[in-house]
Amino acid sequence: MSFRYFRPLIGHPFKGVLFTAKFLAFAHLCLEYGYSTAPAAGPSMLPTFDILGDWVLVSKRHRYGRDVSVGDLVAYSIPINEDLGVKRVLGLPGDYVMIDTPESGSEAMIQVPQGHCWIVGDNLTASRDSRLFGPVPLALIRGKVIAKIKPFAEFKWIENPLKRPDHQ
Repeated sequence: MSFRYFRPLIGHPFKGVLFTAKFLAFAHLCLEYGYSTAPAAGPSMLPTFDILGDWVLVSKRHRYGRDVSVGDLVAYSIPINEDLGVKRVLGLPGDYVMIDTPESGSEAMIQVPQGHCWIVGDNLTASRDSRLFGPVPLALIRGKVIAKIKPFAEFKWIENPLKRPDHQ
């Protein structure tokens, strides 16, 4: 059997190395600047996500809070332990937000500083969020959650539940 038929498939050894390097660079670009997946675990986002087993699709186009609105879900690096978390944006730079829950009786408010956002979980009683660690720097926002992808039977696109009054 002659190898002349397989020579184009095998090629020079550096072709395989170059192809692998190109593939890895492309995969890195897609994961860093395109889309990624993240777990949405814990009770803080009930009823939007279950306590265990939900995974979300994150758009990296919205890194650093770019084009994020109040009401959007974001994936962010938790400032107190560097894990990845998912929370809802409640305030953007310049907005006034309540520091505690309405049930606490406190009406203290804070203005979100420039370069920061105020994030909270949908389940306020079980959420560690900006009420605990303060405004989150926009540099910690890793992207906007655009879909719930796992479990596959429960796939759904995530939309902002808040509507602007001028867009009825």
